[in-house]
Amino acid sequence: MGVGSQVDIPPGVAPPFEVYVNGVLQEPGTDFEQVGPSLLFTRPLAREGKLGTMRWLSMLLGVAGTYRKNDQVDFVYTRDGRRLVAHGAPREEDA
Repeated sequence: MGVGSQVDIPPGVAPPFEVYVNGVLQEPGTDFEQVGPSLLFTRPLAREGKLGTMRWLSMLLGVAGTYRKNDQVDFVYTRDGRRLVAHGAPREEDA
C-alpha cells in the first residue's frame, strides 16, 4: 500500500471506530491501514497550513477569503454507550 498521509489517532479514541474524510466513510485496508497509534492513508490529504501576511490583509479588507483545500478527518467511536466524534489532521510533513 502506497502511503499518502499519516494521521495520528486522537487520544481517547479506542477501537472499534469509523473513519471519515470530509464526511465520506473510509474503508480499512482499502483507504487506510492502522499502524500503531496512526493511520496511513493511500492518498495524500491536504492541510490548509499557515496564512501569510498578504492573505491576512486581503481577508481583512474583504478582497479574498481562504478557500484552500483542507481535508477533515473524523473518528466516530462509542464510549459509555454514547457515539462520540474526535478530529484528526494530517501530520505537517505530509500536508
